[in-house]
Amino acid sequence: MKAIPITWTERNGWHSASDSSAAQLVIYFAAPAALAATDVFGQLSTLCPNAQVVGCSTGGEIAGAEVADNSVTAVAVRFDAATVKVASVTIAGQAGSREAGAALAALLPAAGLRGVTVLADGIHTNGSALVAGLREVLPEAVLLTGGLAGDGADFKRTLVGAGAPPAENVIAAIGFYGDSLRLGWGSFGGWERFGPERAITRAEANVLYELDGEPALDLYKRYLGDEAANLPGSALLFPLTVRRADEATTAVVRTIVGIDEEARSMIFAGEIPQGYVAQLMRGHFDELVDGASRAGERAALDQAALGGADHLALLVSCIGRKLLMGQRVADEVEAAVAALGAGAVPLGFYSYGEIAPHEVSGRCELHNQTMTITTIGEA
Repeated sequence: MKAIPITWTERNGWHSASDSSAAQLVIYFAAPAALAATDVFGQLSTLCPNAQVVGCSTGGEIAGAEVADNSVTAVAVRFDAATVKVASVTIAGQAGSREAGAALAALLPAAGLRGVTVLADGIHTNGSALVAGLREVLPEAVLLTGGLAGDGADFKRTLVGAGAPPAENVIAAIGFYGDSLRLGWGSFGGWERFGPERAITRAEANVLYELDGEPALDLYKRYLGDEAANLPGSALLFPLTVRRADEATTAVVRTIVGIDEEARSMIFAGEIPQGYVAQLMRGHFDELVDGASRAGERAALDQAALGGADHLALLVSCIGRKLLMGQRVADEVEAAVAALGAGAVPLGFYSYGEIAPHEVSGRCELHNQTMTITTIGEA
């Protein structure tokens, strides 16, 4: 397997680390501004004429151990024996997310399928419903990972493309096939819970209406104080952890992607089940960096047998982590890349949601506010 980094910046234009014309797959992550400034799909298709090209818009790009904005980071992959199949569907809206996931999974032949990486519109997708639909159809042993496309902190328009220029309302999947594949993953957060636990007394799908019988948006604004004027972006700094009232070990983190002032409600990237328990969270730099390192360590375990040979490492971190850490955001990427070790070719993006198995249950879920890593190699 050979993984060749490709980048674009406004200053330097396109640059490929080596000849990528024989690649079978190209994955790219591009800032909205970069997608407006250059024909990303067309340029990558020219550089890699034999490759299937898949990618999305971002809240920031990860290239190696560096974090960039207004750029494109991509990788061209040439497999020795493995093969890939790319598929996509158009989603009608968040209410159709589960059906879209099932339809997308059905486009990937099950025979020989080892892993699936999904990129989805980050505004119009209910991420947890999407994952549920995918799981209904995919074989249980298939590793499912991915993320929701980003738009910086604007939450206005996210784009995904598979074999075509990126567009809204698209969900794409890359299916990885073959016995030679070595796939791995790691996903950790590092956020701290604070304040009282509150019952989710009214919710529907991914919309939260009431906590402890009080309008959820009113309560949340009290916690935010002056930052309430900057919603929904400021909510990224204070996500919610959500769990069953009788089960504390399989909690997931949820991030707000929109608010409804008239209904006094909050819209999340994934399901907020009524009857569950919610609690606010906040982040500290050292804990977030440690979480990224642990994700890298977990993912590296699955590639240890490759002995330092080239393997791809897809890093999907949450835009909330980037906004909180500011200039120190590179620290979490450096920590994750250092933990991945020799042979890893890292790239990734800052997302509106991460898809990976749960660290305790092993069941694939939508996550928020994590560093999630997928490793892909060949033995």
